[in-house]
Amino acid sequence: MIALDWKVVLDIIVSVLLIATIGYAWMLNQRLSSLRKNRDDLAKTIAAFNEATLRAESSIPKLRKAAEESGQTLQERVEKAQSLRDDLAFMIERADTMANRLENAVRSARTDGVKAAPEPRGAAPLGTASTPTMPPPRMAGNRAAAIAAAAAASDADSDDRSEAERELLRALQSMR
Repeated sequence: MIALDWKVVLDIIVSVLLIATIGYAWMLNQRLSSLRKNRDDLAKTIAAFNEATLRAESSIPKLRKAAEESGQTLQERVEKAQSLRDDLAFMIERADTMANRLENAVRSARTDGVKAAPEPRGAAPLGTASTPTMPPPRMAGNRAAAIAAAAAASDADSDDRSEAERELLRALQSMR
């Protein structure tokens, strides 16, 4: 009987260990199936990421081309603006010169007119305190009017003017 009891005890121990092994195998199988499922999701995520990377790489040359075209367009506009700035600076310089010439001409005409006017009897000579003199005209504040007046006064210079100067003068005259 003792021999039989040892066999039964041993069978019970083995069956308990088998039950524990089966439980552990079942739990391990659950974890492995979860891992396989996550691996499939991870593979799908990696495939989507690769697709997005390929699309981004293919659009980089398009972006570079667009940036170069924008840069060239911007450079052309900057060059055109600089050219216009230079033209305007030249025209302003010419307008200032013409305004100064006109101002000098008006001053000399007024001084010539005052000298040529007959003096009334008993009047003091020119340049004394009793002779009223008119101040020279102030044209520095109104350059557009001075330029327009210079354009009207100096028709002889119209052949020397460039097309841009004539357009400027026409624009100034139309603003009056």
